[in-house]
Amino acid sequence: MRTLLKGADILLRKENGYETLHGAYLGVDEAKIDYIGEEKPEKAYDLEKDMSGRLLAPGLINCHSHIAMTLMRGIGSGLPLQDWLFKAIFPIEDKLVREDIAAASRFALIEMIAGGTTSFSDMYFFPAETVAAVAEAGMKANISRCVQCFDENQTVEQNTQIPQSVELFEKYHNAENGRIRIDFSIHAEYTCKPHIVRAYSELCKAHGGRMHIHLSETQREVDECIARYGKSPVAWFEELGTLDSPTAAAHCVAVSDEDIAILKRHGVNAIHNPTSNLKLGSGFAPVRKLMDAGINLALGTDGAASNNNLDMFEEMHLADIMPCGYRHDPTEVSSAEVLDMATVNGARLQGRSDTGVLAVGKKADIIALDLDKPHLYPNFDTPALLTCAAHSSDVVLTMVDGKILYENGEYKTLDREKVFYEARAAVKRLYA
Repeated sequence: MRTLLKGADILLRKENGYETLHGAYLGVDEAKIDYIGEEKPEKAYDLEKDMSGRLLAPGLINCHSHIAMTLMRGIGSGLPLQDWLFKAIFPIEDKLVREDIAAASRFALIEMIAGGTTSFSDMYFFPAETVAAVAEAGMKANISRCVQCFDENQTVEQNTQIPQSVELFEKYHNAENGRIRIDFSIHAEYTCKPHIVRAYSELCKAHGGRMHIHLSETQREVDECIARYGKSPVAWFEELGTLDSPTAAAHCVAVSDEDIAILKRHGVNAIHNPTSNLKLGSGFAPVRKLMDAGINLALGTDGAASNNNLDMFEEMHLADIMPCGYRHDPTEVSSAEVLDMATVNGARLQGRSDTGVLAVGKKADIIALDLDKPHLYPNFDTPALLTCAAHSSDVVLTMVDGKILYENGEYKTLDREKVFYEARAAVKRLYA
């Protein structure tokens, strides 16, 4: 299928920043972009779509989520992280069954698709159910089954999550023509024992996998790790070999200069989760320090229980304004840098070099926003428009690999009514 999107404003990433074409054309041949220009291409397309008054931008990439937690939206509000996890969240998670994850995953996907997210990274339970949901929906995802261990006497062989994770990788990695990738995952230092972490990290490296972890989310986490092991969580993971694989580290709020040097040395990708960190009172990630150190910094929503949504436009807005206010410096972070976090940096973190920007030869992972809104006019700075003015509700089209998943309120791959019905049934069962 060859599709021509015509008459649109098109956001392009250049070496020295972003550029916007006006009234331009973007051609899609099967899964890839094959034309971008201000003149109509000579070659014919099967379908021409008038996109006048629309802005075409790269799809957003949510690099840290637990999407099935949509069933726990708002649970434990007002609690600090440790109490939130152990007193509010874990007791509900103990009740989860496969059907809950299947329903919650699709429920999360309709939220993300309508909000312009084309790819996400997820760690949670029963991940095969999330794999099936993503395959059906047509999105992209890096999915993992996180490993935990609370018993220091548990042997590696007794840990049931490790073989589940490896089996997931062997069965589904690069499924759906590469749309679905499988990562390895350790939940966190405080939820896993060293011998389990070391053995699992070796397995990840042996499989050529990518690792997804929570890291230094709070100062309490760091202090307790130092009390236990005499080193920070960053140094602890380094010693156990976790960082020897391409690693995505969520939060990185309480990282020292020494920690940042370790992250840089291992090429670790950091994931900024501003809403979750604010809601849980975790603090502010040192985004400028991380970027100045040359660390690839991406964006994530975290789960809907600590956010309480999966809205990447909100994450961009906070990521843009929060560091400036906190540091009393409006130049602390630029809108272009934040847009990079939500797109090309996220693609780099996921190991997807073929997406994250609109360019000929790249995958057609495209969103369109309706510019005919009072809060989106006039537009003198498109990155700032996206990070500081646009809402997820402004998205009118979401395309992944050249396939339209959502357009003008209509889902093309998922049955919205069925998804809502199954989500309500899961909530009723969990909280009966």
